[in-house]
Amino acid sequence: MKKRTTTFRALLQAPKILAMPGVYDGFSLRLAEYHGFEAAVISGAGLSESKMGWADVGLMGLEENVSAARRLASFSSIPLLADADTGYGNAVNVYFTVRAFEQAGIAGIALEDQTWPKRCGHMTGKSVIDMEEMVEKVHAAVEARTDPDFVIKARTDAAGVLGIDEAIRRLNAYVQAGADHVVADAVLERDHIGRLASEIDRPLAVNMGFGIRRRSTTPLMTAKALEDQGVAAVTYPRLLTSAALRGMSLALEALQDTLDEDEPLEREELTVSFEEINALMGLGFLTELEGRFARGTNGDSHDRHE
Repeated sequence: MKKRTTTFRALLQAPKILAMPGVYDGFSLRLAEYHGFEAAVISGAGLSESKMGWADVGLMGLEENVSAARRLASFSSIPLLADADTGYGNAVNVYFTVRAFEQAGIAGIALEDQTWPKRCGHMTGKSVIDMEEMVEKVHAAVEARTDPDFVIKARTDAAGVLGIDEAIRRLNAYVQAGADHVVADAVLERDHIGRLASEIDRPLAVNMGFGIRRRSTTPLMTAKALEDQGVAAVTYPRLLTSAALRGMSLALEALQDTLDEDEPLEREELTVSFEEINALMGLGFLTELEGRFARGTNGDSHDRHE
């Protein structure tokens, strides 16, 4: 069976662009698998917001992040790329951050060159560390991995802070340090994406927003348009969190509207069925295991040799 790290690396190098939704819990990952996505990113923002109840401004630490990643990797059938933020310290911290995520069963990590505490890449008020410091972090990350196929993704936030030329300069330095995969977050112009793809000799990712009212700083583009510009991967880190919030909000609004009514809430368009949830969450497999291994109601074991 091919390692997930090997599979992920091959997907990044394939001619077809790799589209990856941002997952953050069991529901979102199971849905990504169900809908046929070949890989996914673990959204650091999604973890911070859903697990801690706070915005993505560096409040989540290494242990919370790795613990969540380990749980997701334990049942995932597809490779997962984790958001390791800035590596939680200097290059020495990065070394142990890589070891922790690799041991958790993750296919790769993304490291960024923001100062700590970091901010979501599409927020204002970002700043970046010196390029040389990030280069040493990439060196440490590459040396730390025990599986050579474990992917080190280097991210720069310099595009919106210092300009696209500086972002390109930084990413090329990170490639020279050993990064396998790169991204310049919050790119402001469409033609800047083409420049990044043509001037950097590593698979390039773009973090893409969605919708009309929810525009990020990066212009909205289709996966096909990005592929035509030479982009290797596109991530949608906030799609599922935003969709989940909208769905839950609509359901709660509907519930509020019926609290003083005589009829119960029956809005099939707002929910999935009990059976659909159980099927998505693997009840069939669990029932099969129970049939083979669990004791019957009379206390007798099932004979597995019949």
